[in-house]
Amino acid sequence: MARKKSPFPSDSVAIIGLGRFGGAVAQSLMHVGHEVLGIDEDAEVVQRWTDRLTHVVQADATDSDVLRQLGVGQMGHAVVGIGDDIEASVLSVLALEEVGVSDIWAKATGERHGRILERTGAHHVVYPEAAMGERVAHLVTGKMIDFIEFDDGFAIAKTGAPAETLDKTLSESAVRSRHGVTVVGLKRGRHDFIYAKADTIVETGDILVISGPTDRVERFAALA
Repeated sequence: MARKKSPFPSDSVAIIGLGRFGGAVAQSLMHVGHEVLGIDEDAEVVQRWTDRLTHVVQADATDSDVLRQLGVGQMGHAVVGIGDDIEASVLSVLALEEVGVSDIWAKATGERHGRILERTGAHHVVYPEAAMGERVAHLVTGKMIDFIEFDDGFAIAKTGAPAETLDKTLSESAVRSRHGVTVVGLKRGRHDFIYAKADTIVETGDILVISGPTDRVERFAALA
């Protein structure tokens, strides 16, 4: 029997749960040009999103038959944004796995919830509240202007230029060999972003974009 052709392109995304997290992900995906199918059980929520996403439906995403009828199984990606209702979150991931979605992302409210989601079939589990809390903790001291940490202990940050780097080339200040971080580039006032080279000179007021192991990025930013 021939497989029914999906009405969605391969890079389209199904978003289950259009609350704050799911809605934000959906809007961002639309902004960068992806087709998005939003699914929520609440009719009022669906109505609010009708003109903002490619497709929006009121449906029970914990039912694999419903997802199959909607063509979700042939979409490239799915995101479960349900947080408060752990049962619905887990059952939605299970339903997505059953219909054959190959890339399932799910929001977790805690480690136990996350472990259940992984065992149920989620390929990626995100902890938005914990991630934001950690990010704010790094920013609140004023040492970093922005901070992103990855799962493997690697981070990227924006920070002011320490005194030891001022009026020197990156080769002369030897940031990488002395501090174990890499200067990716720098931002200077209203000028365009400058990609770092060995002969790039750091000036007072420059904002450095650095990368490296999280602990070393934190120590280097503390010098600013």
